[in-house]
Amino acid sequence: MPIDVEAEVLWNRRLSPDYNVLALAAPAIGARVEPGQFVMVKTARGQDPLLRRPFSVFEILHADDGTPTGFTILNKRVGTGTARLYVAMPGQTFSCLGPLGRPFTLVDPPVEAWMVAGGVGLAPFATLAERLRERGCLVTLFYGARQAHELFAVDLFKNMAVRVVLATEDGSCGVRGLVSEPLADELERREPDAPLMLYACGPEAMLIAVSQLGAVHRRPSQLAMERVMGCGMGGCFSCVVRVRDGEGGMRYVRSCIEGPVFRGEDVVWE
Repeated sequence: MPIDVEAEVLWNRRLSPDYNVLALAAPAIGARVEPGQFVMVKTARGQDPLLRRPFSVFEILHADDGTPTGFTILNKRVGTGTARLYVAMPGQTFSCLGPLGRPFTLVDPPVEAWMVAGGVGLAPFATLAERLRERGCLVTLFYGARQAHELFAVDLFKNMAVRVVLATEDGSCGVRGLVSEPLADELERREPDAPLMLYACGPEAMLIAVSQLGAVHRRPSQLAMERVMGCGMGGCFSCVVRVRDGEGGMRYVRSCIEGPVFRGEDVVWE
């Protein structure tokens, strides 16, 4: 069951004029969270903004003895709530509800894991990569953004022995174009019987591309869907996703409960 805690800000690392990583002291959440799960953060004591904001857990923080002490979130300043998180100071507290949602399903060797991230869709992959590397899996991160200055934490993944393939729309770093393009190229070269799992998080257009590439190359995929979430507990129905029901029909499900991770082959795109 999720828990609601008052989490103290431990530190705030600003990555750019719009992005930051915020560390929150929440041992109970840090001890329970699985890769792909999220938290709902209330960014103000009053009613502006009224609703909490969903954030994938980025990293799990540990004490010297390995005990979980909290977690970090990757924040992009786009509105009132996220602006408050951007300027948060150590010692401030924020109400955090979590962990929430269905996590990624982990694979074991000899299955390789290819993670595909766009923008802040990078967030769930630090914990996923860590867990997969602990299991001995070979892990590749395909990471895309519009420009080079919007690519973050690359060294974090390289230090976990994750192979990193970068792409920018303007060609300022890595492959020029969308991140799905180097993914498509490598899938073409991949031996068809070599076991592989695709994981993806990012803009919906990118998720569609990954699920379609998975279908073409007969590779399973797991997609962390970015949906507007008002409550995170299934009460507001703001985060619905259309999926196949297994009997030839379709149904709508709440991403905060039956997701945010879905099998790519189950999602019905609008």
